[in-house]
Amino acid sequence: MTTPDCYACGQEAGFDDLPPRECVAHDEHWRVAHAFNTAVPGWLVLLPRRHVAAVHELTDAEASALGMWQVTLSRALRSMTGCTKTYVVQFAEAEGFAHVHFHIVPRMADLQPEHRGPGVFELLRRPEQERVSADGADQVARSLRAQLRGRPNAQ
Repeated sequence: MTTPDCYACGQEAGFDDLPPRECVAHDEHWRVAHAFNTAVPGWLVLLPRRHVAAVHELTDAEASALGMWQVTLSRALRSMTGCTKTYVVQFAEAEGFAHVHFHIVPRMADLQPEHRGPGVFELLRRPEQERVSADGADQVARSLRAQLRGRPNAQ
């Protein structure tokens, strides 16, 4: 089930035609996308493939796969970017984005102190010239797909 005024559901409705950045990997329950409007290459968003407004609404199968996805993506980002850790964050409060989604953000060693922790979200509000381009996000998506080949869940 999808909801028409939900960005994630709108993307899911066009699943077969999504560019690499909108479908880095997927399984029957989850889809991984590269965040848009971010200055951080590899900032991922993990989304349930059906409309879910709160974590408690996840099915047991979705919940079971969630943990594997978070760890698998964190490992792939570490391998690809050399990040010291990943931030995993879920709010789903912005208008049009109430669909549960988890931000999985590579936290680089040289990240400025003001962008650490919740301050990382300032990197979603950078001027356009600082943002990862659509082509750049597609390149990251293709590299991540290569990292994910053969790992549990990833298609």
